Amino acid sequence: MKIEESSIVETEDFKVLIYPASRALTAKEVKEITEKLFDFLPTWNAHGKALTSSFKIDYKQFIIITIDEEKVQASGCSMDALNGIMRELDANYNLGLFDRMKACYMENGEVKTMKLTDFRSAVRNGELSDEIEVFDFSKDTYVNYLSDFLLPIKRSWAGFIK
Repeated sequence: MKIEESSIVETEDFKVLIYPASRALTAKEVKEITEKLFDFLPTWNAHGKALTSSFKIDYKQFIIITIDEEKVQASGCSMDALNGIMRELDANYNLGLFDRMKACYMENGEVKTMKLTDFRSAVRNGELSDEIEVFDFSKDTYVNYLSDFLLPIKRSWAGFIK
């Protein structure tokens, strides 16, 4: 199934899953990942009940999956199915989607990625500008994602690094 656009409704508070790549995706990768997710999501279900879900690729680096759990809640098996697709994409394109030991930040309009230990050291040593914005992969609802996914460093989780 091919869909022309995402069905994410920005006024609803869906569950959100953030899969951060370690690098920007190429146009070809975005197209192929989009096709794979457009094929998978309409068939995604929990115990035989269809899940209402959608996705978008943000900043050419973050795959955002939303699930409307008002109707049907995702189950362990359904999450395993999604993670299976995401692991396949991760392996095919070497994206580092499951590497949670990285930090992504925006500097001069460009998304940059560092190992978390290197990022912490750079913050402690004053090697990064106070003007950077930091991405937070822990957002679990779409409303939180919209408001707090990218924050100035001082208001982000990185603002607590000493």
